[in-house]
Amino acid sequence: MNRIAEIERKTSETDIKLRINLDGEGNYNIDTGVNFFNHVLESFSKHSFFDLDIKSIGDLEVDDHHTIEDIGMVLGEAFLKAIDDKKGIKRMAHAIVPMDDSLSTVAIDIGGRGYSLVDISFNNYKIGDMTSEIIPHFFESFTSTAKININIKVTGSNDHHKVESLFKSFAKALKEATRIEHDKIPSTKGVI
Repeated sequence: MNRIAEIERKTSETDIKLRINLDGEGNYNIDTGVNFFNHVLESFSKHSFFDLDIKSIGDLEVDDHHTIEDIGMVLGEAFLKAIDDKKGIKRMAHAIVPMDDSLSTVAIDIGGRGYSLVDISFNNYKIGDMTSEIIPHFFESFTSTAKININIKVTGSNDHHKVESLFKSFAKALKEATRIEHDKIPSTKGVI
């Protein structure tokens, strides 16, 4: 099986090159220009076992919004391309991941419709060099282009722990939902 995709997207705000291998080993080479975002994407790659290469140049002199939003869109587009016709996938999965004081629950349905519900609050405007409020928007951008449904609930007191546990939970749920377990399209419609 060859579930690999490469996407390039260049706008007046960002220039992104992204490659994903859904059947990889968790290898990554990530440079978004936002250090904390690199950190959580590396964690996502490692815990999903998706190989992930991202090189992004963005208008970080403005802020991190366009960069993180556009990477979410490109990652979703690459995921959709790599998952192809979705034949044989488990389709629905969830994961619950603790990290010290924090607990993240992520439920996913690779059902062909993009929808994102993110229940997370932050104590600080920034986590390292990343704006905390962009996290829900990243998932909205990802799900709209990946055409998946995601439901996220995060509790805890430390913002770093909350976001890191979230990306680990996202990784585990998405990996499980993409697992091949039969040779059918998992839908009563016959297509996803």
